[in-house]
Amino acid sequence: MDGSVWVILPTYDEADNLEAVVGGIRAAMPAARVLVVDDNSPDGTGRLADQMASADAALHVLHRAGKSGLGRAYMAGFEHALAHGAGYVVEMDADLSHDPADLPRLVAPAVDGADLVLGSRYTSGGGIENWGLDRRVLSRLGCGYARRVLSVPVRDLTGGFKCFRASALQAIDAGSAGAHGYAFQVELTYRVLSLGLRVVEVPIRFRERRLGESKMSARIALEAAWRVPALRFGPRRWYPPLEIEPRSADPLVNEG
Repeated sequence: MDGSVWVILPTYDEADNLEAVVGGIRAAMPAARVLVVDDNSPDGTGRLADQMASADAALHVLHRAGKSGLGRAYMAGFEHALAHGAGYVVEMDADLSHDPADLPRLVAPAVDGADLVLGSRYTSGGGIENWGLDRRVLSRLGCGYARRVLSVPVRDLTGGFKCFRASALQAIDAGSAGAHGYAFQVELTYRVLSLGLRVVEVPIRFRERRLGESKMSARIALEAAWRVPALRFGPRRWYPPLEIEPRSADPLVNEG
């Protein structure tokens, strides 16, 4: 099973963290394939990834011309992974905010039939470490705003640690998502829920990055603010021509 798991790591100036995060993935899921999607990092992250890949046949690297948003980096990673036979595709930060040791718990519900598994900071047993009060409040407000506008029961809509079944990624046409920043996370989860597919939340402890600077910005926050109501009330051109049958009458399961 590990060989059909692809872990997508978007990177921009993550040279200080890359070896540690890839090493953690290897320790947790030795046979998983890791795809680094680097946006021409000035600090040489892409070159370091190439060097690491030369010694690790299960490490792949995509080089993009420049920084054009988290969503586009993930789209490129999804396309590559699906084209190479991925059965399960994991989104994960490259800065060690997400603990690689949690990967087996994240992937297991997808293997058991869930279409999307969310690493949740806000379900029972989850949490955040080393954030100040301002970021905690902003994150809670952002999640609460998205939940209410979209009218969905998911507790952590904005998190970036998740595992998709390949069939779910294809069903939601992830490559057509309009959001580029963190709203991308909300959009993909909402698409999965809108098709009646099965979503599971598993608790994780999110840790503030050890090295480097956060990629959050006012522009990213503003994009999320206006894109969320657009998801709920705008046209849904992404629906597949033939909608697939929902797996469950109750598509959300929390495992806390």
